[in-house]
Amino acid sequence: MIKHECGVFGIYDHDEAARLAYFGLYAQQHRGQESAGIVTFGADGVHEHKGMGLVPDVFTESSLQKLTGRNAVGHVRYSTTGSSSAGNAQPFLTTYKGRAIALAHNGNLVNAGQLREDLENEGAIFSTSNDTEVFMHLLVRALRHNDLPGAVKEACYRVRGAYCLLVMMDGILVAVRDPHGFHPLALGRMNGSTVFASETCAFDLLEAEFVRSVAPGEVVVVDGDNNVRSESLIQPMPEKPAQCIFELVYFARPDSYVFDEQVYLCRKKMGCNLANESTPDVDFVMPFPDSGIYPALGFAQCSGLPYEHAMIRNHYVGRTFIQPSQSMRSFGVRVKINPVREMIEGKRICIIDDSIVRGTTMMTRVKKLRELGAREVHIRISSPPVISPCYYGIDFSSRGELIAAQHDLAEITRKLDVDSLHYLSIEGLLGSVAQPQNYCMACFTGNYPVPCEDCGGKFKLEGSCGSR
Repeated sequence: MIKHECGVFGIYDHDEAARLAYFGLYAQQHRGQESAGIVTFGADGVHEHKGMGLVPDVFTESSLQKLTGRNAVGHVRYSTTGSSSAGNAQPFLTTYKGRAIALAHNGNLVNAGQLREDLENEGAIFSTSNDTEVFMHLLVRALRHNDLPGAVKEACYRVRGAYCLLVMMDGILVAVRDPHGFHPLALGRMNGSTVFASETCAFDLLEAEFVRSVAPGEVVVVDGDNNVRSESLIQPMPEKPAQCIFELVYFARPDSYVFDEQVYLCRKKMGCNLANESTPDVDFVMPFPDSGIYPALGFAQCSGLPYEHAMIRNHYVGRTFIQPSQSMRSFGVRVKINPVREMIEGKRICIIDDSIVRGTTMMTRVKKLRELGAREVHIRISSPPVISPCYYGIDFSSRGELIAAQHDLAEITRKLDVDSLHYLSIEGLLGSVAQPQNYCMACFTGNYPVPCEDCGGKFKLEGSCGSR
């Protein structure tokens, strides 16, 4: 399983700020399922509630009622094994000279480890293991001679990598997106209030108006009577953005607009382009739910093949079900997806999925189809082979664990025990989006828009969303 990124949400000047932040996070639960948190600011002070688990597990009616105030910042997070702790949950809240500062971060700072060592050599003390605290130290130092927007800009000047930030202090909310625009951040309006979210699906739930995307390198400042102004980061801007293409392949909800693209339509187009590249002679097309559903629809429509759901997903399985004994192999896969046996025996099947990372899950599923009597099993993947790790906020495996980095197409086909395998070409993927020049393809090409000489080395540090 590819590990999700984080989701952020902010709202300025609404009498139900905490409750709206709760639903904004709930709509973005797919972006982070380990921890959730909300910080509110009001006339009676600053209030915080965060914890481990899903949004409805962390928050109760009682806890929401205690989160008073008209301004709120929220965060959902994915954390890797070994770092799943309440101490790393966000938003990050601290106090500087009696002024409370809340910070929510989606992304990964590739130079955070070096910055942390430098700060520790200057006497700084850290209480978490993630890069968001590094940014907070930089921000507080910059506040000694800047207002909040200026301090945010100065801190951003020192960091490299991916970041979407929401920062709240002294009745001012600042939203910022890194110069490459790796991850999405949207600006909206709701009954006169200003809202921000990682994805527009949060606005849909709240019936807020999607105004526009925050641009790469843009700083949006909200203060006073919902006065909104746009500023720019002080560092040089790259020639073009490097937006994460995997948001459209896998991460984002299909009903969201991400990077000004409708995710559902992009995924259908990926499936259609995939069918144009390679359509096997089979009885029907079937997705592996849920990630394969939307490219499978496009594949079926463009190939003219029947579309079937021969694998059924159990949507009531959480992330923390009781683990089975060692003898019950592959239980984690089987408890989530189960086949319709009568649809498989004697059939020639084309499986559509969005990606293959390690290949272990796909091997298990193909083996099950073979055991149920499938005559032929063909696989079509709606993205190119993943050959490189991501340093910008996606917890891909190390290169040594990526099946496509270690084996060629023929070897992967044999390892998966399938009759044929085809990945969507890079040209086919880029042909599925409106502005192909604006995307980061590092996981498919190994060409990194922001160098990371020491990622995974001496200064290795956990990202805000658990990427390592």
